[in-house]
Amino acid sequence: MPFNPVLFFCAVWLLSCNNAANSIHPLPAPVITAAPQNPYALVNDIPLPEGYTHSIADSTSFAYWLRHIALKRDKTVYLYDGSKKANQQAQFAVLDIPVGNQNLQQCADVVMHLRAAWLFHEKRFNEISFVDNENTRYAFTPPYTASHFNDYLLKVYGMCGSASLSKQLHAVAADSSVIPGDVFIRGGFPGHAVIVLDVVQNAAGKKIFLLAQGYMPAQDIHILVNPSDGDLSPWYTADIKETLLTPEYVFHSGELKRW
Repeated sequence: MPFNPVLFFCAVWLLSCNNAANSIHPLPAPVITAAPQNPYALVNDIPLPEGYTHSIADSTSFAYWLRHIALKRDKTVYLYDGSKKANQQAQFAVLDIPVGNQNLQQCADVVMHLRAAWLFHEKRFNEISFVDNENTRYAFTPPYTASHFNDYLLKVYGMCGSASLSKQLHAVAADSSVIPGDVFIRGGFPGHAVIVLDVVQNAAGKKIFLLAQGYMPAQDIHILVNPSDGDLSPWYTADIKETLLTPEYVFHSGELKRW
């Protein structure tokens, strides 16, 4: 049966409405092979809707770094064990960042990974720090090598999660003030988190943005399609009313946070 975006939207909406806690709701999708080739080399190469442009970003900024993450040619999302994720309908493209071979780098871990990787790239090592749910702090310490950094991230993945990260971030209004690096997050056991990869604007001041997520079990970081868009564009409007519908989770407008 061909993919029907209307039925897809309804399925997700009904799942969210039928669960008061609004916890994670994987869609009951069959195993589907995603399109084998992605034509875009970087996040920055993803085409913008007509009339939208990028704002100028300093080359040392988080926004610039996120825009220049490489994308895989293969659009398939793989789990940490090398198997394919059952639902291959949620992603627009896959980030060229290893997931590892352990079931550790999940949703909030992806957010922490991207933030820490940018700080590592900029040699702002003393700013790489995360806290667990008991407020124990895990700071990145010398030696400042790639190997030690990877070991540090594995420890963070094991000790921190959506509940602790939600406490560490600061709430902001889910409106046109959204910026790259912002996080839609619901802390819980489990909760969920997605990160704003890019934001563009038109002459009228309207903003739209890209979202990326990891999930459970640990899997490739991927850019999400917008299930509310009949063409399954990856662009989401910043004019959020009460909820933000993503392919596998529904957030409330008050769940946008910032570093």
